[in-house]
Amino acid sequence: MFPYRDENPTERPAIITVAIIIANVLVFLLLQGAGAQGPLARSVCELGLIPGEILQSVKPGSGVALAPGIVCMVGTAPKYFTIITSMFTHGGWFHLFGNMLFLWVFGNNIEDATGHGKFLIFYLLCGIAAAATQTLISPHSIVPMVGASGAISGVLGAYLLLYPQVRVHTLIILPIYITTVALPAWVMLGYWALLQLLSGLGSLTQVEQGGVAFFAHVGGFAAGLLLVRVFASDDVLRRRPTQPASYYRYRTD
Repeated sequence: MFPYRDENPTERPAIITVAIIIANVLVFLLLQGAGAQGPLARSVCELGLIPGEILQSVKPGSGVALAPGIVCMVGTAPKYFTIITSMFTHGGWFHLFGNMLFLWVFGNNIEDATGHGKFLIFYLLCGIAAAATQTLISPHSIVPMVGASGAISGVLGAYLLLYPQVRVHTLIILPIYITTVALPAWVMLGYWALLQLLSGLGSLTQVEQGGVAFFAHVGGFAAGLLLVRVFASDDVLRRRPTQPASYYRYRTD
């Protein structure tokens, strides 16, 4: 399911949300070679978070091949800056586009509820929680972890808590059928969160081998649920009460 808009108008412009999107795009274009194999692999190695390196749980010099002739080696000291840089680094165009789409649809409302400065702090904290969760689940992994999805998962958790009944217009792609449907946020995001958890549990035997960092999504989502009430403005939420469940209905576009 791919959300493309919601029925949740905002009161203030999404300055930070747009800035984060621009930052991610610029990093991909300027530092990752717009997806070219060599620059992409080198940037993932240099800017991605390696759990075994952060925890110093694997032997320095251990490496994993990311592209022909490019081996990412574990350093002798933790590179803590990668906890942040990994949030702005992606593995390809589709990875970037999918993450930025989710951030665009849901980020503006959370930024509206928290305010610009607090939203940035909230976003980064959710990303840190996501990275910590995946690192603890796969402490010996030498595969770099990249992507904004952990931080964005926190935005999704916040949205689910604050606006569960808001309709989200979603594109559904099946093997022989494509349609759009408007779903309450609790359905769309609840399904997404359950899928991440089940996929993560199913991948526990392969967490050291790379792939999708499902537990980063789970950790970020949980952080968003827990933190949003600390960051959200009660005044804004009082002016923007969510509609009762009876107001919403399932329907196709």
